[in-house]
Amino acid sequence: MDDVNASSRESTTLATAAPTMRTIDLRGQKLSWAQLRAVVPRQSPQSLDQAEQTVRGIIDDVRSRGAQALREYAGRFDHVEQDRIRVDSSQIRRAVEELDPAVRHGLESAIERCRAFATAQRPPDAEVEVAPGAKLVHRWTPVARVGLYVPGGLAVYPSSVVMNVVPAQAAGVDSVVLCTPPQAEFGGLPHPTILAAAGLLGVDEVWAIGGAQALAAMAYGVTDDRTGDVLDPVQTITGPGNMFVATAKRLLRSVVGVDAEAGTTEIAVIADETTDPRFVAADLISQAEHDPAAGSVLITHVPEVAEAVAEAIGELAVQARHSERISTALSGPQSGVVLTDDLEASISAADAYAAEHLEIHTADPRQVAARVRNAGAIFVGPYSPVPLGDYAAGSNHVLPTGGSAVHAQGLCTTSFMKAVQVIEYTQEALSVLQDDIVALAEAENLPSHGVAVEIRGNQTRNGEG
Repeated sequence: MDDVNASSRESTTLATAAPTMRTIDLRGQKLSWAQLRAVVPRQSPQSLDQAEQTVRGIIDDVRSRGAQALREYAGRFDHVEQDRIRVDSSQIRRAVEELDPAVRHGLESAIERCRAFATAQRPPDAEVEVAPGAKLVHRWTPVARVGLYVPGGLAVYPSSVVMNVVPAQAAGVDSVVLCTPPQAEFGGLPHPTILAAAGLLGVDEVWAIGGAQALAAMAYGVTDDRTGDVLDPVQTITGPGNMFVATAKRLLRSVVGVDAEAGTTEIAVIADETTDPRFVAADLISQAEHDPAAGSVLITHVPEVAEAVAEAIGELAVQARHSERISTALSGPQSGVVLTDDLEASISAADAYAAEHLEIHTADPRQVAARVRNAGAIFVGPYSPVPLGDYAAGSNHVLPTGGSAVHAQGLCTTSFMKAVQVIEYTQEALSVLQDDIVALAEAENLPSHGVAVEIRGNQTRNGEG
């Protein structure tokens, strides 16, 4: 799930016709993995390069000028003049008190299910005695302080507050800070529904900072000389965002831990002749609604299905509230229909695309889902649409994008944890390995390593142990 930076604004170009998705016909071709990766729809590399130059400048500016730079970016991107950048706790409490009861019920339902899943994800410590007196422990510990980013711009994302905060709490994180863009409509404060979600979860450190500048502030820390507020640096940053936020994560990896490049949203659907075209069309549209750069991809070996989905998109997209945004996204190079020879080829294409969200609309969706290796989250069958995961399924919607699901996973409890290896040997257990360690140390031309073991063996033999 994603949004655009607060600086982005919806296109003013009117959609004059139903969106047309381009077709990539792979039938009759035997493509390698690398070739498949190259032909599936993606965002323009040129856009990503331009984003990196912009983001690098923002990070350097925030690091050197701190709160002054943050206020200037708030004026430029969010069109607000900020006095206090940190949100007062009274504003959070007020947002909870004024929250619409129906929205509160929805958030509390999402929190309950997400917490159940996140708690189950917490791994147990592992302990093994590899030999008598030789004990090893793989101990999981939470990160001390984390920074959570919740986007804003074309939409409001209280659900992203839930998705970030709940697994951090399940991991046992001591300190949580949340950054989200200021809104001119609300006097420079974040959207009240986002503040209310934070309040429901007990988060009282919220800063009104958006975009790449928020990630820089959390990574390096900021002292606001005007108010005396201090944003202490964090050890890990998580949360979705557009290409600028994803790029900031990439550039800050050497400073803080990050979850994944959860950038502009994307969906892929594997479909066969059993598919309900309106279901698929509605789901492709639902993700296109996020952002003009969102990716929506249909993968099928049945041309008639592609035609039926296109017809349904034409019917549904023009009726949507954000039809212009949807049309731009579906017509862009990051979206399209991929035609394959058979279901096996569709699975290969989906693995190469490595979607943030992958829906399976086939005769045996469980069997197909079990064969997919690369996806942030897999939605099995016609009644498990992506919006279910966006809000209330209990799964997490902060997921890897841009093909990074080949090596990255979605946000979960272990994203806020790290493992410490604990080694404990007795004198006798060490002496068993003494000759082996000395031999390896000599082979690596690091003889003092061997001496560090031998001196303990000599101590034992001399009766000093």
